[in-house]
Amino acid sequence: MKRSSPFAALVLVAVSGQVLAQETVLRYMSWDPAQLEIEGPAIEEFETAHNVTVETQALPPDDYWPRLSALAAAGDLPDVFAMSSGFVAEWAEAGNLANLGEQMEGVDLNAYYGAAIEAGMVDGEPYAFPQNWVAPVLYYNKDAFDAAGVDYPSDDWTWDDFLNAAKALTIDENGDGEPEQWGYYFYGRYAHTDGWIFRNGGRLINAEETALEPTQEAVNALEFLVGLVSEHTVAPQPQSLEGVRQQDVFPLGMAAMWVDGTWNIDNTRQVAGDSFAWGIAPIPMGPDATPETAVTYAWADMMSIAETSEQKDLAWQFIQHMVGEGRTPADFPGGKVPAYKAIAETESWLEEGLQPDNKGLILELGAQPTYTGFSKNWSAWRGYAAAGSGGMNGEIDEVLNGRKSLDEAIDAFVAYGNDVLSR
Repeated sequence: MKRSSPFAALVLVAVSGQVLAQETVLRYMSWDPAQLEIEGPAIEEFETAHNVTVETQALPPDDYWPRLSALAAAGDLPDVFAMSSGFVAEWAEAGNLANLGEQMEGVDLNAYYGAAIEAGMVDGEPYAFPQNWVAPVLYYNKDAFDAAGVDYPSDDWTWDDFLNAAKALTIDENGDGEPEQWGYYFYGRYAHTDGWIFRNGGRLINAEETALEPTQEAVNALEFLVGLVSEHTVAPQPQSLEGVRQQDVFPLGMAAMWVDGTWNIDNTRQVAGDSFAWGIAPIPMGPDATPETAVTYAWADMMSIAETSEQKDLAWQFIQHMVGEGRTPADFPGGKVPAYKAIAETESWLEEGLQPDNKGLILELGAQPTYTGFSKNWSAWRGYAAAGSGGMNGEIDEVLNGRKSLDEAIDAFVAYGNDVLSR
């Protein structure tokens, strides 16, 4: 396996009057350099089994999407590349992704999580295949709960239970108005807020995915979150923690609760170490929801084949190797759930003896009704990755930082989002 090398094409070379074919090269691009290192042995196994060289490149998400877009514009996409559930629709519509229907014939889809498979479908056709899936959960500091005499979050927690806990967990020992420990931490980030909306039965986009039309349940959820900062002061203004990586606030002990994706389990372990005990819980169901309307926010990290690839069958064999039997539980650290059930539903993946001690909760969430909220141009209207803190993300942050009202922010991100969706 060649790593981080410039992409090369399969060419024919004339040597002493003879035409010799160079080795077959399959090009693969990832958005996670650390994950690519983990994938190394599996890629080498594929190379040996298929007598092929897999040329790889990995960039972090903020750099990955602009680079991948540039390659698409130049007609030079790699054969296989990482694809976000949030981008599948627009990339398929642009003609960049191969339809995988023919390749998927004969594949036992029951061996994979159904919601993860669905995330790669556009108008009923498959354009991406899941490698793993993730979901936002409520991280909580057990030591802080114990010190405050608060019961740990339970499956039947209400938003009032959450708020009361956040109040008890906000500690300002010297009374200077700057708590040493906040009860909760969040900002306008999709993984921080949208799970609350969906657990309240709310939606941001219409059923046809053509326009932003926040439901009243969605607005109520945003009002609740904003009130945590402006009314109850149990969460900080995002601007007050500038300079601290958002994924480090909870493991550094600066906040006793936090909602974000299960992939952050790995970072939380590394940063928190043994400084405190912690666990995970579902985002509480909202007051406007019923068990039927409160869904789990979850999505898949996927792999796609370029429509321009001249090696689609080989590329598909590579994808199947990288998402299925070619992998081990150790290849999916922390809270990334293998889309292939046989790997996910093992004692090894549960990592007994490591925090959190209830990692099986993630599998329970995956068995419940799930929803992604993604649409064409989701990254732009939501404010994700290369879109930075624009769109809905930026507008919610303006409210949390005290510079706009929630009504003004909603009007602004809806107008912007519908302009984006109309393009």
